[in-house]
Amino acid sequence: MNVAAGLQRHWDRIDAVTWLLLPLSICYGLIILIRAFLYKLGVFKVRHWSAPVLVVGNLTVGGAGKTPLVIELARGLRARGWRPGVVSRGYGGTSEGPTTVTAGTDPFLVGDEPVLIAREAEVPVVIARKRGKAVDRLLQETGVDLVIADDGLQHLALGRVVEIAVIDGMTGYGNGLLLPAGPLREPLSRLERVDIRVRRGGQPKEGEYSMSVNASAARNLVSGEEVELVEFSGAPLVAVAGIHQPERFFSTLRNLGLQIQEKAFSDHHAFQVGDIPQAPESPVLMTAKDAVKCESFAQENWWAVKQVVTIPQELLNHLDKLLKRRTHAS
Repeated sequence: MNVAAGLQRHWDRIDAVTWLLLPLSICYGLIILIRAFLYKLGVFKVRHWSAPVLVVGNLTVGGAGKTPLVIELARGLRARGWRPGVVSRGYGGTSEGPTTVTAGTDPFLVGDEPVLIAREAEVPVVIARKRGKAVDRLLQETGVDLVIADDGLQHLALGRVVEIAVIDGMTGYGNGLLLPAGPLREPLSRLERVDIRVRRGGQPKEGEYSMSVNASAARNLVSGEEVELVEFSGAPLVAVAGIHQPERFFSTLRNLGLQIQEKAFSDHHAFQVGDIPQAPESPVLMTAKDAVKCESFAQENWWAVKQVVTIPQELLNHLDKLLKRRTHAS
């Protein structure tokens, strides 16, 4: 178990480890305040572009559902006349400079999530360690009129016209403390300054929109065949997940009545052939994000579970109006 994983076991409560780490959290909080103040004074520069930038992020460490939401927002805004493109840090990839991502790009080069976005949203995608360089490349090479940043709420150098914060309805904010004593990258008061709050799972609170992520079908990694998940009922299955909360994926399958043997890996795990059981009699089900890294050595009984993301049309209407109003105002 690495240090990060060890700390996360304490983030849902306050115990002796919490008190030991609290001074570091206080120092971290002061750094956040000073940094934000320097941006406000103009000591640190904020970049703006000809196209508006929409940032989708969260306050906590780990995945809260940003990427599924980015995909659905890109689809919905394109249907409303926008020409969106997506920028990402490309976490887990090896590429150093700005890199254009397509459906066929090697995920070990650019990260798994950018490839998934390029496939599912069918919009231009560019990754770079410095997001400003990704925006530059995206605007230079494509005809997009809207940039969606997958993550980046804390990347203050990235000028934005709209901010969306995603809230995990399963884990919430843990013990409510800043790193490293808790899971927060920024204080909870930061939510008061975002434009839209989206809660994944659970009951949305006042002023929040809901988002649900479900599954009903799977795609074969070799043949491309698609079948309903109920067709796997009664068979012994292996469920593989290298995401922030593997249990969420496993619970989805169990709730459908499937009998699974769970194999959990760390988020953004770089899968190799030996990681997944080679048992012809036991089909393997994995997340779509993991599947993009396993296709090159996939077996005939490996399947990617397709996500079905649902957000209210009111959210898209609100966002569309907000983007148009602020873009025209600038």
